[in-house]
Amino acid sequence: MPFISEQAIEEAALELNASEAAYEAALAAFQEQQPILFSYFFTENFQAFTEQEKDYILYLALVIWQAFRRAGAQPARASEQQIGAWEEYNWSLMEQNRPRSFHQRLDVFFQAYPQEDLLAFIEDALAEDDEEDIVTPEGREAIFISLKTALDCLAGLPLPEQEI
Repeated sequence: MPFISEQAIEEAALELNASEAAYEAALAAFQEQQPILFSYFFTENFQAFTEQEKDYILYLALVIWQAFRRAGAQPARASEQQIGAWEEYNWSLMEQNRPRSFHQRLDVFFQAYPQEDLLAFIEDALAEDDEEDIVTPEGREAIFISLKTALDCLAGLPLPEQEI
């Protein structure tokens, strides 16, 4: 899997922001090509998020997916098993890093991660100093974990070991 650069991420975001039609087309393609991952964002786990957060999560997931495509990479097709394994693993890493600041807790995720720019994109999108306040402090970690899980699946990373 090729490295997805910051430039590909920015181009993907610009493409999605160009028009409502561009966003809707990307959303339809994502749903068709990644049906299990798309469904993941509508499971019961996501009901606790605000409507703004749900929309933002889907937008960020689309940017990630589009960035793979812009870079000429074929995103791996996510399975329920992969999503479950990665989500469990990512939560276990997050839980090991209490009680530190949000950004300090994410440091462990960057260690030798092959798609560092995409991971930094997720972190930056959830920054606490975002003036729009789309993401609640309560939702920040869960949103990070869900998007990191999606990224792990799209990148086709091997399933994590059950024990850390």
